Amino acid sequence: MEAMLAEKGLIGQFHQVRQTVVDRTSDLVVTAIGFLGVPYKRGGNTAETGFDCSGFVRAMYNQTVGHLLPRRAEEQAAATQKIDRSELKPGDLVFFNTMRRAFSHVGIYVGDGKFIHSPRTGAEVRVEDLNGSYWQRRFNGARRVLTGPEEINAASGE
Repeated sequence: MEAMLAEKGLIGQFHQVRQTVVDRTSDLVVTAIGFLGVPYKRGGNTAETGFDCSGFVRAMYNQTVGHLLPRRAEEQAAATQKIDRSELKPGDLVFFNTMRRAFSHVGIYVGDGKFIHSPRTGAEVRVEDLNGSYWQRRFNGARRVLTGPEEINAASGE
């Protein structure tokens, strides 16, 4: 893995992000970081074929948590619990309006104001700053994936 990242010139980014988040993140985030550099592919949902944004998020949750999210970003937003941006924890989903419609892009929050995603054609899975002007202007909201009965009951007030 490190050889592949070094070959793509991503080893520095990998070590910086890893150092920042490893000690306080879930397996989901650590797994997602391992996919840095995988190319974007519209409709893609595997490392072998490449990922689009929602395919990446779906694959990470399925692989690490065993939770199968819906396929499209707006469906993922509808199937998850709305949270305030100030409540973001590593593993939460962040949504953006990148195609002149709400929830047209999704990524996974990794901590320290950063998220990992598969951005667009010609790009690769990467980590970006939520506070960058492009993403800040397009931020649509944050969501938490409820996977276990205890989380679902807590969210519903039971």
